Amino acid sequence: MGTLALSLLLGYLLGSVPFAVIVAKAFGLRDPRTFGSGNPGATNVLRTGHRLAAALTLLGDAGKGLCALWLSSALGASADVSAWAGFAAFLGHLYPVFLRFRGGKGVATALGVLAGLQPLIALAVALLWIAVALISRYSSLAALGAAALAPLLAFAWAGFSSPTAVVVAMAALLIWRHRSNIRRLLAGTESRIGEKNATQGRK
Repeated sequence: MGTLALSLLLGYLLGSVPFAVIVAKAFGLRDPRTFGSGNPGATNVLRTGHRLAAALTLLGDAGKGLCALWLSSALGASADVSAWAGFAAFLGHLYPVFLRFRGGKGVATALGVLAGLQPLIALAVALLWIAVALISRYSSLAALGAAALAPLLAFAWAGFSSPTAVVVAMAALLIWRHRSNIRRLLAGTESRIGEKNATQGRK
């Protein structure tokens, strides 16, 4: 198996690891796929009120993206191949083989990939996310703002390149995965960060 194929396969399998489900089970919490948005991600885990579990989920999901790039590089892959390995991890989070291809929205994993590509871009995007989230209390709005900013910063850093293409592709998929959130934001029915929304089944 060539380095590219192996990097993509390992990246996808890493991305498929469902940290939200694993952490929830470890802390004796409800499966995050059964309440709130139904999304196996840190924001939905936070709806249980367990901040440590949400933080560990966030770190695990971000780590998947970063580790995919690191592992690909350790296998001797080029920087371009490693970038696509990170994208494979992002796809694994969105469509995980271990959860019948029903995954999360990929915000934390995308941040991990950005950290592996260019830490300063990851920092800028994270700061924007935090600022929007603190002001609006909407995780989805913060994610959309970060998704819009990331490709601009990537292009300024690397121009037309594989890393930029990866960032653009992740941003497009992030926005697509948030299409229901966009509708709720426009309707004024989107849940805010920290709201315990366990009785609703939004998708």
